[in-house]
Amino acid sequence: MRSYLDFEKPVAELETKVEELRALADKGDGVSIAEELSKLEAKAAKALGDLYAVLTPWQKIQVARHPQRPHFSDYVKQLVTEFTPLAGDRLFGEDSAIVGGFGRFKGESVCVIGQEKGSDTASRLAHNFGMARPEGYRKAVRLMELADRFGLPVISLVDTAGAFPGIDAEERGQAEAIARSTDVSLSLGVPNVAVVVGEGGSGGAIAIAAANKVLMLEHAVYTVASPEASASILWRDSGKAQEAATSMKITAQDLLKFGIIDVIVSEPAGGAHRDPAAAIAAVGEAIWSELSRLANFSREQLRAARADKFLNMGRKIEAKS
Repeated sequence: MRSYLDFEKPVAELETKVEELRALADKGDGVSIAEELSKLEAKAAKALGDLYAVLTPWQKIQVARHPQRPHFSDYVKQLVTEFTPLAGDRLFGEDSAIVGGFGRFKGESVCVIGQEKGSDTASRLAHNFGMARPEGYRKAVRLMELADRFGLPVISLVDTAGAFPGIDAEERGQAEAIARSTDVSLSLGVPNVAVVVGEGGSGGAIAIAAANKVLMLEHAVYTVASPEASASILWRDSGKAQEAATSMKITAQDLLKFGIIDVIVSEPAGGAHRDPAAAIAAVGEAIWSELSRLANFSREQLRAARADKFLNMGRKIEAKS
């Protein structure tokens, strides 16, 4: 059953009427409503397209957090064959918020890492809503170093509100684990491509997104802190989250202008949650395109290009300000 966001109410009303007419048509009561149904479907599709063409940053956050949006496991299931997940950081334990392993992407061996938020109450709790503890990032480091050793490209699928801020995570060195994961991402001698598929929150995202190429779905968000947290810090009022979202420049369109990301991947009309298979296929093609471009780079060239990319971010933003 489709779940509608608050700002989608006008579309919801139209689509409800469409479903009612379809139900009447299926009953076959002799009344021809095909023409009326066709007109109403076109009206609903236009309303949806018009609405999503002018989403505000706050509305994009709601879309990025949509419970029916495809998650890491959905991408792996559709894009990666022979996927073999690896568990544990070989230091403390296993963290289920970050999932990673090895498999074949379009026939080529790759390492795949990403945050898994879960799709229902049980899986969300099991994966801690995609918010990793230090052992999750140390597991990511272990996987990336294995990929580097065997010359395998690394694909990162980013979808987290941020790293877990609990006391136990801090006691086990959350900041160091994030910094170490970021450092390894930047130091890889193999191509790495990151895709922000939902939320890209704070250091929890950058720890696996410091890649040669950073892609972002059209309605995803990528931010130093959640708008709620930022509003609490700046104005001591989380109720100003909508204002914070507008000011922070967190959308794919804004970030492309600043050179923070490299490519925007288009989503199906109404967002990735409306047609997950199409959204995942588009992400797959975009990843393959970027990996193909990086395939002929030497280890030194990959490191140099990655370093230049992130150094140029600061230079570009400074020049604009």
